[in-house]
Amino acid sequence: MSRVLLGLAVGLAVAVGGGSAQAGPLPVPPTFFAGIGPELVNPGGDLPGVNEWDCEPSVAHPNPVVLVHGQAGGAQTNWGALAPRLKNEGYCVYALTYGALPGSQWPVSALGGLAPMEDSAAELASFVDRVRAASGAQKVDLVGHSEGTLMPNYYVQNLGGAEKVDRYVSLAPEWLGGGPRAEDPFADLTGPDGQLLCVACAQQDNGSEFLNRMHERGLYAAGVTYTNIMTRYDELVTPYTNGYAPGPNATNIVVQDECAQDFSDHLAVAASVRSQRYVLNALDPAHAQPVPCVLVLPVLG
Repeated sequence: MSRVLLGLAVGLAVAVGGGSAQAGPLPVPPTFFAGIGPELVNPGGDLPGVNEWDCEPSVAHPNPVVLVHGQAGGAQTNWGALAPRLKNEGYCVYALTYGALPGSQWPVSALGGLAPMEDSAAELASFVDRVRAASGAQKVDLVGHSEGTLMPNYYVQNLGGAEKVDRYVSLAPEWLGGGPRAEDPFADLTGPDGQLLCVACAQQDNGSEFLNRMHERGLYAAGVTYTNIMTRYDELVTPYTNGYAPGPNATNIVVQDECAQDFSDHLAVAASVRSQRYVLNALDPAHAQPVPCVLVLPVLG
C-alpha cells in the first residue's frame, strides 16, 4: 500500500525516542508509529517483551502469539502498540520481518512485505516452527495487519499451517484484495535490474491471480478460528468490505458498529485501545471484556 510505505519512510526519517526492556508492565502507546523509535534505536531488533525465546506459555494463554506485519511494515514498526499490550496480558509474543528486499541494508531492510507472498509464507512457516520448538506449544495464534492478514493464509492453505494455527486474527483484512493497482504508484517501481521491487503489491490487487487461486481452494481452514476486524474509514483496503468473509468459523467485526467515535483508518485500526481489546477478546473469547467506546483518530487523516 503506497501511503503505508510513504508513512513508514517518513517515520523512519524523523521519529525520535525508543523503547527498552523494563520491570513491570510495558508502556502501551495507542499510536501506530510507536514502533518507529525502537527501530531507530535498535535497527532490525525486537520490541521489548517480543521474541523472548525462553518464554514459557502459561496455562491461561498456552498459544504463543505471532504478529504478522503489513506491507512496508516490520517486526518493530508495525507493533509498537499491540505487542506490549499482549505481553502485559501474559502472552508469549513473537514477531518477524518478512519479505524484505534481498541484500538490502537498513533502513530499507526494515520495509517488509515486498517479496512474493509465497516466499514470505515460507519465511512465516519457518518462524512458526521455531516458535513452536522454543515454546513447546503445539499451535500458535496469528495476528496480522493488512498484507499480514492475507499472506499467512497461503501458509495455512499450502504449507501445513492449518495444523499449527489455532486462532487467526486479522486487522484491516484483505480477503477480496486491497484495492485497484492503479491507486498504488509504488506497485510498478522497478530496481536497477528491471525487476519489480514490490511483487506483493500486485498480488493484493482485487481479482489478482494470487487471490483467485486462494479463493478457488477455499478461504478458511476447518480447524482454524478466524476473526476479521474492519474499519469503515479504511482508505487502503477499498472498499473496506473486502475484509468481510463469512464462514462458520469466522467472526466479522466493523469497529464503528459499536462506537461512532471510532474514526480508525488503515493504520489506526492496528493500534487503538479499542482494537487491542477486540484482539484480546478474539484470542481469549472465554474471558472477553467489553470494548471501550472512546474517540479514535485516524493516523493518516
